[in-house]
Amino acid sequence: MRIVVLDGYTENPGDLSWEGFERLGEFTVYDRTPPEKIISRIGDAEIIITNKTPLGSEVFSACPQIKYIGVIATGFNVVDIAAAKSSGIVVTNIPDYGTAAVAQFVFALLLEICHHVGHHNEAVQAGRWTSCPDFCFWDYPLIELAGKTMGIIGFGRIGQNTAKIAQAFGMKVLVHTGRAEEKRKQDEDYVTHVSLDELFAMSDIISLHCPLRPDTHGIINKENIAKMKDGVILINTARGPLVIEMDLREALDSGKVFAAATDVASSEPIKADNPLLGAKNCIVTPHMAWGAKESRSRLMDIAVANLEAFLQGSPINVVG
Repeated sequence: MRIVVLDGYTENPGDLSWEGFERLGEFTVYDRTPPEKIISRIGDAEIIITNKTPLGSEVFSACPQIKYIGVIATGFNVVDIAAAKSSGIVVTNIPDYGTAAVAQFVFALLLEICHHVGHHNEAVQAGRWTSCPDFCFWDYPLIELAGKTMGIIGFGRIGQNTAKIAQAFGMKVLVHTGRAEEKRKQDEDYVTHVSLDELFAMSDIISLHCPLRPDTHGIINKENIAKMKDGVILINTARGPLVIEMDLREALDSGKVFAAATDVASSEPIKADNPLLGAKNCIVTPHMAWGAKESRSRLMDIAVANLEAFLQGSPINVVG
């Protein structure tokens, strides 16, 4: 059984072990695979592991021996699921591995907006505190989170974890989700479920945690931004296309949105002409919220377990 990892670097840049896969078959790992080398690198392998390398019908036609594709991520849109299914290929993903890491990162972004810790450290290192006539200084308004209202759009595992952290900061938490009302009342007594328009109108901070679907694509747009409080803060650690980036740029430049922080972009890696680059009060990080070693280690363990289950004839975490 040949196993090929097409793009293993982001999951394992060298601080984890591939041993779990190595013991399951003849194993080859590539850090990255450009489109023109996908088919040749797959060769006669039956097991393909991918993170962001796209796999579609042309690959399946050229490599009819493929039996299994393991996506080492939660999102699986890099695989043409319909084509895989028609070719008899089982596709799995990793549904839950980075919950704690991503929820923590939400607050890393938010606290940087509230306190500009990095900037003030640089100012002190440059000698500004040493020469300051006062015992302290700050260059930006400092924001206290206690008493603020956080609106969370999407309430899966990461949204729930984010809500609990927000509550620990003394924040009121509003949630908009598609789950049934009766289940909401049974499951969560630490949040208030509201309509989307109510969330926009009442939230001081909005954090996106919904999946990317036709009904959520571009959910942060000019029309919905107009429904928000003046001076709202927006955090996006979910998916870049949830936001119409030019609309957000205009809202940041006008001050309607006080600040934004995004770990994702509409196209990744981010393009040089992305409107959020250089926008006023906007933090952009390179899709790194999931990348804590502990999180990636869980991902590796689940990916191996997915393949083991498939080889034993009882696949788990199957998509499509």
